[in-house]
Amino acid sequence: MVTLGIDSGSKTTKAVLYNGKDILETMIVPTSANPRKSLYGVYCKLFSSEVTNTMITGYGRELLKEADQRVTEITCHARGSVFLNSDICGIIDIGGQDSKVILLNQEGRVIDFLMNDKCAAGTGRFIDNMMRILEIKSDMLDDFIKSGTPVNISSMCTVFAESEVISLLAKDVPPGDIALGVIHSIAKRTANFAQKLPLGKNVFFSGGLANSKAIATILEGYLGQPIKTNPFGQYAGAIGAAIIGWEKKTWRNHEGNLESSIF
Repeated sequence: MVTLGIDSGSKTTKAVLYNGKDILETMIVPTSANPRKSLYGVYCKLFSSEVTNTMITGYGRELLKEADQRVTEITCHARGSVFLNSDICGIIDIGGQDSKVILLNQEGRVIDFLMNDKCAAGTGRFIDNMMRILEIKSDMLDDFIKSGTPVNISSMCTVFAESEVISLLAKDVPPGDIALGVIHSIAKRTANFAQKLPLGKNVFFSGGLANSKAIATILEGYLGQPIKTNPFGQYAGAIGAAIIGWEKKTWRNHEGNLESSIF
């Protein structure tokens, strides 16, 4: 038995296959101007006769009619993050369109959360826009800023920050220094947001930005404590969806066996 979990995000669409113990396969594609097309792209690629349950989460979760169930992002990110690191008590997730802070109990269940989906300045989209202006590819970010000196980015509104970055470039400020300043500004904002909840000492950093060691390190500095990451951290929502799908299917099978034994 295999379950398929899909996270339809604003920037990327992620999917995983899960067998109750291990992640068998992953897939990630950009969420295009047609999110339905991106969704069906990963669905058609990974779905097979072995898949017994398809679970979906994220912004586009209503777009896949073949899904067996739709699950909230908070629940899926929590389950996926705990799968990747079982001893965590809090999660910071910076997505393309929002940022989330999730507080967990000792059993890894959600007991509180905060979501910032009103301001783009606290999201991955903010960094993407700034990197586009600076002509930096996201996968080259760490190398680009490693010898930089951060400049202060005073504007946290995306529109004004863009103007500020352009103005700094016009003053011949090195792009690496500006990029590092942008990262410091979003890390500081994220830390202030996260500290509204008592996350404790074991915090997991998920989302696409967690792939950057530089961002994780700078965020640690503003939080005042180490944070945990995982190479599959960007897939946390999809992993959680797949795990929930597995548990639901297993429970249904268990109920069916009970009914058979009774009758």
